Amino acid sequence: MPNFEHVTISTQRLLLRPLRTSDAQTLFDIHSSEEVMRYWSSLPWASIDVAHERIQRDLRTMPLGEFLNLGIVRIEDDVLLGTCCLFHFDEQCRRAEIGYALGVHAWGHGYMQEALEALIQYGFTTLNLNRIEADIDPLNTASAKALLRQGFQKEGFLRERWIVNGVKADTEIYGLLLDDWQKNHPQ
Repeated sequence: MPNFEHVTISTQRLLLRPLRTSDAQTLFDIHSSEEVMRYWSSLPWASIDVAHERIQRDLRTMPLGEFLNLGIVRIEDDVLLGTCCLFHFDEQCRRAEIGYALGVHAWGHGYMQEALEALIQYGFTTLNLNRIEADIDPLNTASAKALLRQGFQKEGFLRERWIVNGVKADTEIYGLLLDDWQKNHPQ
Protein backbone atom coordinates (compact mmCIF):
# COMPACT_ATOMS: atom_id res chain seq x y z
CA MET A 1 0.00 0.00 0.00
CA PRO A 2 1.15 3.56 -0.54
CA ASN A 3 2.39 6.01 2.03
CA PHE A 4 -0.69 7.70 3.53
CA GLU A 5 1.24 10.30 5.52
CA HIS A 6 0.30 13.26 3.29
CA VAL A 7 -3.04 12.16 1.82
CA THR A 8 -5.62 14.91 1.66
CA ILE A 9 -8.98 14.78 -0.09
CA SER A 10 -11.07 17.89 -0.71
CA THR A 11 -14.81 18.11 -1.21
CA GLN A 12 -17.10 21.11 -1.56
CA ARG A 13 -17.28 21.72 2.21
CA LEU A 14 -14.70 19.38 3.71
CA LEU A 15 -11.03 18.56 3.86
CA LEU A 16 -10.11 14.99 4.75
CA ARG A 17 -6.59 15.07 6.18
CA PRO A 18 -4.32 13.17 8.56
CA LEU A 19 -4.88 13.96 12.21
CA ARG A 20 -2.52 16.38 13.95
CA THR A 21 -1.41 16.52 17.56
CA SER A 22 -3.49 19.70 17.88
CA ASP A 23 -6.63 17.62 17.12
CA ALA A 24 -6.35 15.60 20.34
CA GLN A 25 -8.91 17.52 22.42
CA THR A 26 -11.56 17.54 19.69
CA LEU A 27 -10.90 13.89 18.88
CA PHE A 28 -11.33 13.05 22.56
CA ASP A 29 -14.53 15.12 22.75
CA ILE A 30 -15.99 13.15 19.83
CA HIS A 31 -14.98 9.68 21.06
CA SER A 32 -15.81 10.27 24.72
CA SER A 33 -19.45 10.89 23.77
CA GLU A 34 -21.75 8.02 24.72
CA GLU A 35 -24.00 8.96 21.79
CA VAL A 36 -21.15 8.68 19.27
CA MET A 37 -19.73 5.48 20.77
CA ARG A 38 -23.07 3.79 21.39
CA TYR A 39 -22.66 1.38 18.48
CA TRP A 40 -18.89 1.00 18.48
CA SER A 41 -17.03 -2.15 19.45
CA SER A 42 -15.36 -0.24 22.30
CA LEU A 43 -16.37 1.97 25.18
CA PRO A 44 -16.31 5.79 25.09
CA TRP A 45 -12.82 7.09 25.69
CA ALA A 46 -12.20 7.88 29.35
CA SER A 47 -8.99 9.89 28.94
CA ILE A 48 -7.52 12.33 26.46
CA ASP A 49 -4.45 10.06 26.55
CA VAL A 50 -6.31 7.72 24.19
CA ALA A 51 -6.63 10.53 21.64
CA HIS A 52 -2.91 11.31 21.93
CA GLU A 53 -2.06 7.62 21.52
CA ARG A 54 -4.26 7.27 18.42
CA ILE A 55 -2.70 10.31 16.79
CA GLN A 56 0.81 9.06 17.57
CA ARG A 57 -0.12 5.64 16.15
CA ASP A 58 -1.28 7.33 12.95
CA LEU A 59 1.92 9.36 12.69
CA ARG A 60 3.94 6.13 12.98
CA THR A 61 1.91 3.80 10.80
CA MET A 62 0.26 5.86 8.06
CA PRO A 63 3.59 6.26 6.24
CA LEU A 64 3.73 2.43 6.13
CA GLY A 65 0.35 2.22 4.39
CA GLU A 66 -1.17 -0.03 7.05
CA PHE A 67 -4.35 2.01 7.24
CA LEU A 68 -5.68 5.38 6.18
CA ASN A 69 -7.27 7.45 8.97
CA LEU A 70 -8.35 10.97 8.07
CA GLY A 71 -9.87 13.77 10.07
CA ILE A 72 -13.03 15.29 8.59
CA VAL A 73 -12.49 19.05 8.75
CA ARG A 74 -15.04 21.70 7.78
CA ILE A 75 -13.24 24.04 5.38
CA GLU A 76 -15.10 27.23 6.32
CA ASP A 77 -13.82 27.26 9.91
CA ASP A 78 -11.17 24.49 10.10
CA VAL A 79 -13.20 22.58 12.72
CA LEU A 80 -12.59 18.82 13.11
CA LEU A 81 -15.99 17.13 12.80
CA GLY A 82 -14.99 13.47 12.90
CA THR A 83 -12.88 10.81 11.23
CA CYS A 84 -13.11 8.30 8.41
CA CYS A 85 -10.76 5.48 7.59
CA LEU A 86 -9.88 2.57 5.37
CA PHE A 87 -8.23 -0.34 7.16
CA HIS A 88 -7.68 -4.12 7.10
CA PHE A 89 -6.27 -3.88 3.59
CA ASP A 90 -5.99 -7.14 1.67
CA GLU A 91 -3.72 -6.33 -1.27
CA GLN A 92 -4.20 -9.62 -3.09
CA CYS A 93 -7.99 -9.33 -3.02
CA ARG A 94 -7.93 -5.52 -3.37
CA ARG A 95 -10.24 -5.18 -0.38
CA ALA A 96 -10.49 -2.89 2.66
CA GLU A 97 -12.90 -2.04 5.46
CA ILE A 98 -14.33 1.41 6.00
CA GLY A 99 -15.01 3.09 9.33
CA TYR A 100 -16.19 6.51 10.45
CA ALA A 101 -17.31 8.65 13.36
CA LEU A 102 -18.87 12.09 13.47
CA GLY A 103 -19.29 14.36 16.48
CA VAL A 104 -22.88 14.87 17.63
CA HIS A 105 -22.66 18.61 16.84
CA ALA A 106 -22.15 17.72 13.15
CA TRP A 107 -25.00 15.23 12.76
CA GLY A 108 -27.76 15.99 10.28
CA HIS A 109 -25.81 18.23 7.90
CA GLY A 110 -24.75 15.69 5.25
CA TYR A 111 -21.07 15.85 6.23
CA MET A 112 -20.66 12.11 6.57
CA GLN A 113 -22.22 11.45 3.17
CA GLU A 114 -19.82 13.96 1.61
CA ALA A 115 -16.81 12.45 3.40
CA LEU A 116 -17.76 8.84 2.63
CA GLU A 117 -18.31 9.61 -1.05
CA ALA A 118 -14.85 11.15 -1.29
CA LEU A 119 -13.11 8.36 0.66
CA ILE A 120 -14.84 5.65 -1.36
CA GLN A 121 -13.84 7.34 -4.61
CA TYR A 122 -10.24 7.51 -3.36
CA GLY A 123 -10.36 3.82 -2.44
CA PHE A 124 -11.64 2.70 -5.82
CA THR A 125 -9.70 5.08 -8.06
CA THR A 126 -6.39 5.82 -6.33
CA LEU A 127 -5.98 2.62 -4.28
CA ASN A 128 -7.47 0.38 -6.98
CA LEU A 129 -9.69 -1.45 -4.52
CA ASN A 130 -12.25 -3.92 -5.82
CA ARG A 131 -14.33 -4.14 -2.65
CA ILE A 132 -15.01 -2.03 0.42
CA GLU A 133 -16.69 -3.57 3.46
CA ALA A 134 -18.39 -2.17 6.54
CA ASP A 135 -19.25 -3.85 9.85
CA ILE A 136 -21.98 -2.05 11.78
CA ASP A 137 -24.32 -2.64 14.70
CA PRO A 138 -27.80 -3.49 13.31
CA LEU A 139 -29.31 -0.96 15.73
CA ASN A 140 -27.31 1.85 14.10
CA THR A 141 -29.90 2.76 11.49
CA ALA A 142 -28.20 6.08 10.64
CA SER A 143 -25.01 4.25 9.68
CA ALA A 144 -26.95 1.70 7.64
CA LYS A 145 -28.71 4.51 5.76
CA ALA A 146 -25.37 6.23 5.10
CA LEU A 147 -23.94 3.03 3.61
CA LEU A 148 -27.03 2.30 1.52
CA ARG A 149 -26.93 5.86 0.10
CA GLN A 150 -23.38 5.14 -1.06
CA GLY A 151 -24.49 1.97 -2.85
CA PHE A 152 -23.46 -0.62 -0.26
CA GLN A 153 -25.53 -3.78 0.01
CA LYS A 154 -26.31 -5.62 3.21
CA GLU A 155 -24.60 -8.98 2.82
CA GLY A 156 -24.70 -10.69 6.18
CA PHE A 157 -25.65 -10.81 9.82
CA LEU A 158 -23.32 -12.16 12.51
CA ARG A 159 -24.84 -12.95 15.88
CA GLU A 160 -23.10 -11.74 19.06
CA ARG A 161 -19.90 -10.80 17.22
CA TRP A 162 -18.91 -8.11 19.73
CA ILE A 163 -18.92 -8.00 23.52
CA VAL A 164 -18.43 -4.50 24.92
CA ASN A 165 -18.48 -4.01 28.66
CA GLY A 166 -20.18 -7.39 29.03
CA VAL A 167 -22.95 -6.56 26.54
CA LYS A 168 -23.25 -8.83 23.48
CA ALA A 169 -23.96 -7.18 20.14
CA ASP A 170 -24.74 -8.49 16.69
CA THR A 171 -23.23 -7.05 13.54
CA GLU A 172 -24.29 -6.53 9.95
CA ILE A 173 -21.83 -6.73 7.08
CA TYR A 174 -22.21 -4.39 4.13
CA GLY A 175 -20.21 -4.48 0.91
CA LEU A 176 -19.65 -2.25 -2.10
CA LEU A 177 -18.01 -3.58 -5.26
CA LEU A 178 -16.05 -1.51 -7.75
CA ASP A 179 -18.35 -2.61 -10.61
CA ASP A 180 -21.45 -1.48 -8.72
CA TRP A 181 -19.82 1.81 -7.73
CA GLN A 182 -18.77 2.49 -11.34
CA LYS A 183 -22.35 2.03 -12.57
CA ASN A 184 -23.36 4.97 -10.36
CA HIS A 185 -20.22 7.02 -11.03
CA PRO A 186 -19.56 6.92 -14.79
CA GLN A 187 -16.31 8.56 -15.81
